[in-house]
Amino acid sequence: MMSQIRHLPLAPTGQRPLAPGAGIDAHRHDTHQIAYACRGVVSVTTGTGAWVAPANRAIWIPAGTVHEHRAHGDTDLRLVGLTRNPLGLDRPAVLAVGPLLRELLIAYTTDDAHAHHGGERERLLTVLLDQLRAAPEQPLHLPTPRDPRLAAVCDALRRDPSDGRTLDRLAAGAGSSDRTLSRLFRAELGMTFPQWRTQLRLHHALLLLAEGVAVTTVAHRCGWASASAFIEVFRRSFGYTPGRAFTM
Repeated sequence: MMSQIRHLPLAPTGQRPLAPGAGIDAHRHDTHQIAYACRGVVSVTTGTGAWVAPANRAIWIPAGTVHEHRAHGDTDLRLVGLTRNPLGLDRPAVLAVGPLLRELLIAYTTDDAHAHHGGERERLLTVLLDQLRAAPEQPLHLPTPRDPRLAAVCDALRRDPSDGRTLDRLAAGAGSSDRTLSRLFRAELGMTFPQWRTQLRLHHALLLLAEGVAVTTVAHRCGWASASAFIEVFRRSFGYTPGRAFTM
């Protein structure tokens, strides 16, 4: 990943329609940025992990972070470049986007928004920053493992999120023990194995839903025992059912 890295002094602000599978290749900028897909799903990948956000989430990208954007489904990507850091975060994060913040992000990034008078645009940005400060952070992050044994297990599950093998069986295939891997999940990834696997499956589910895959099929491909079990986990994580994910 990221062999050719572009450098942009200022993170751009504006609207960027992206076709399914399209994206923005590796780059960094000297200012901060918010990435928000008001339609579709956007993922952001860095050297330390991946973040994914549907239409009620946005991704915070701090200055200097080398990252890639990728669209899943027909995506209307909105980007807000910021010279100030309203969140005080020096790492990427996923933020909840309520109705007001959504409308502010859309208004501020619409092409004709730049025609507004400076004072009006500055007031719009002030309210947007206030809403960002109040936006709860969401645990929608898949960190990248460093230990080769842990990486082998994570890669296997990324290839097939429906893989239901227990940690001891996965450990045996990676030449390790379940106790060692349990420790590595907590130490390197900051979560337990079941938590990480649920995060992986939710990430994969969002991407499949964005491609128009049926809910029951998504549940099967992502390893849930039933569609109802998938729907319940999805609703607890995102605040709505997967059937509503791309009709909001």
